[in-house]
Formats: sequence, C-alpha cells, structure tokens
Amino acid sequence: MSEVTQEKQPVVTPVRVVIALCLIAPFVAMLWVGSYSRTEPTLIGIPFFYWYQMLWVVLSTALTMVAYQLWHREQRARASRNGGGER
Repeated sequence: MSEVTQEKQPVVTPVRVVIALCLIAPFVAMLWVGSYSRTEPTLIGIPFFYWYQMLWVVLSTALTMVAYQLWHREQRARASRNGGGER
C-alpha cells in the first residue's frame, strides 16, 4: 500500500508573526497612555497628546494594509503548495 503523506504546514510562520506585530502595535501604542500624556512638543500649535493619536490613525491604516497584503500573499502561496484547490 502506498501512503500519501501530506506535510502539515506550520501554523505559526514568520510572516504571521509580522502580521500580528503590525496589528498589535497600534493597540500597544494607544493603551500606553503614559508615553504620550503631555502637551510638549507641539506641532503647528497642536499639543503632542492630540497629534500623536492622529499620527497613529495614519500609521494604523498603513500597518493594517501591510498585514492584509502579507496575509493574501501567504494564502496564495499556501494554495499553490496545496494544489490550488484549498485555502
């Protein structure tokens, strides 16, 4: 009898670690209030407390886009390794 052995792909891969870091970083930055609870330095008259949070809106968007692209690239690679039929 011939047995077809399917290699199990690891659940935790380096790409998934990067994806997790991209998605967790904004939460850590916003929940660590002590790091930005001050008024100086100001940016065009806006206290640090406010512009730091607004900066993270843009950074969070960029990090989410990176995570999304990495996820899709990994899923396409997994599908091609599995024969293209499964995700």
